This record gives sequence, structure tokens and C-alpha cells, in this order.
Amino acid sequence: MRLMILGAGFSGLAIARALAADCDFAGGTTRSKTRFAELANAGLAPYFYAGGVPEAELASELSQTTHLVMSISPDAGGDPFLAAFSGGLASAMPQLEWIGYLSTVGVYGDHGGAWVDEQTICRPVSRRSIARLEAEQGWSKLASDAGAALAVIRLSGIYGPGRNALKTLDAGKGRRLIKPDQVFNRIHVEDIGGATALLARDRRAGTFNVTDDKPAPPQDVVAHAALLMGIEPPPETDFETAELTPMARSFYGENKRVSNKAIKAAGYQFLYPDYAAGLGALWRDGRWAR
Repeated sequence: MRLMILGAGFSGLAIARALAADCDFAGGTTRSKTRFAELANAGLAPYFYAGGVPEAELASELSQTTHLVMSISPDAGGDPFLAAFSGGLASAMPQLEWIGYLSTVGVYGDHGGAWVDEQTICRPVSRRSIARLEAEQGWSKLASDAGAALAVIRLSGIYGPGRNALKTLDAGKGRRLIKPDQVFNRIHVEDIGGATALLARDRRAGTFNVTDDKPAPPQDVVAHAALLMGIEPPPETDFETAELTPMARSFYGENKRVSNKAIKAAGYQFLYPDYAAGLGALWRDGRWAR
């Protein structure tokens, strides 16, 4: 396996670590050369890529890549890689066998708290989720034209070492926002790594929700984090009157419970099946503060 991760950020590095033993070569891209050491520490040969046609060194490695993970979000102009390869991938990546596209459960839109799965019709609400669905469709065409298997990996709210409710509370920024009947799914970053690794090894195609077993009100997660830390939880705040950025408020415009049956059927067993397991492990081993 020769792996390339386009956008080796929080999730991309977890995927790199999960696939380290399977790769003859693994590379990753970043928009900042100051992160080269971080990528190297995760076992990735670092490359600079900020969109558009890749420079010669990256292009040379892509020509030998067998497994590609796309973890770069669409920007105002759409997916930065799709635009550069609108003519197809076959000539630029002749060895390509499998693509993993990291998307979001936001593509489902609002379902009033009802359960959704991979067969649910997507009706995204926010501009960023609309762009994600368009990118999924673009990658589907690229993969089909190149004869490569495509796994669309739809992620819920990501947490893990250094990015979690424990750290937010420790920084004095925790809030218990109350919006009746609102729930969210979450996913530990190590389960993103593990699930993607399974799909990559099997060269499996399809759409998979990589999300936890327990959609829950956001205030419950904050309260549990406070319990672990042995502190009083922050006071409840009414969502309607809370001061929030437009982006933060927009997340509450979508309410659904997301099923993960497809990735389980593919053979994946979650390390952290719910927020209590994930936060508990982070607190016990001290990695919450990284």
C-alpha cells in the first residue's frame, strides 16, 4: 500500500497512525510547512499543497499512490482537488485502487431528531454541507472514471486528545446550551482512524457513517465531563438567548440521530462507542489536555 493523505490534519494523522503497519510508503499534505515535523512524527512524508495542480514532487508521488484519503474541506470555490483534476485521475494516478473521502453527516440535513442512515435522502441545509455533498458527487465521478473503489466516510462531531469537552471546561469556556430535544452524534478521532484503515485494507467501496452509538444532548456531554473532573458543571443557558457565532448557531439547525450499522456490518468494532467511553479514556490517560 502506498498511501497519500490530502489534508493531514487531526483526522488525517489518526488515519496515518492506524495504517502505519500496512504501508510501504505514506505521505501527507499540509498548507503550512511549519507542520512538516508533525506529519513526519506520524510516519508521513510531508508535502506542501494548497490546492490547484500539485507541484512536481507531490505529482510524482501521486503517480505511484494506490490508496488516497481526501481530508481537505471544500472552500468558497468548491473542492480544491476536483478542480485541478476535472479531466480525470487515470493519467495522474495510474496505480490508484482505493479512495477514502472524508465527508460529514451534515449532508443529511435536518430530520427533527429522527434516525438516518446511508440510504436516507440527503437534503443539506448549511452552505458547507451543500458543498460537501457536491464534493461527494464529484469524487464519485472521479473514482468511477479511474476505476478506483470509493468509500465516502461521513463523520459526526470529532473529538479526541486536545479537542474535547474536558479541555473546553478546563479553559473556562464550557457552556451547557439547552435547546429542547436537540441531539448530536460524536466520533473519537481514533475511531476515524480505525474505521478508515479497515475500509482501506479491504479496498471497500460504499457510503459509511462513522459515528458513535449514542446521539445525545450537548449539555449532557458537558455535564459528564464536569463529573469526570470533579467540578461543578457550568449553569444551563437557553439556546435562544445565548450569544453564539452564526456558524455555531447553524449547527443547532440540524437535529438527527445517525446510524452506524453499515460500518459495523463491514467489520469495524468501535474503540469508543459513546461519549462516556471516549471522555473517560481521555481523562484517565491524561491525553485530554494535549
